[in-house]
Amino acid sequence: MRYLVMGSEGPGFGSSEEAIEVLEKGILPTFDSLMNLEREKKIVAGGLPVGDRSFVFIAEAASNEELDRLLRGIPAWGVLKWKVTPLQSFAGRATQERDEVKKLKKAH
Repeated sequence: MRYLVMGSEGPGFGSSEEAIEVLEKGILPTFDSLMNLEREKKIVAGGLPVGDRSFVFIAEAASNEELDRLLRGIPAWGVLKWKVTPLQSFAGRATQERDEVKKLKKAH
């Protein structure tokens, strides 16, 4: 099953010292984790909206629980706002629509 995932509203910083700490301890480990998930094919596509403090990706997981474990393994999990949308496959939706056309034709 595929999921559209967005992580946003991460921590900001007010000084260069804060920026260094947030980047080294939170942001860079999060990017490393996301790149590792890409290599493992758990993330099939994704990136960052230009100029935004958020990221978006499509994750592959067998269940909601598996996706939840995947997200909780991302270092910034506890400080980001998450939005997750389960995705229906193109083939699955096409099958539904074909079945609907058959039903409509029979009724007509």
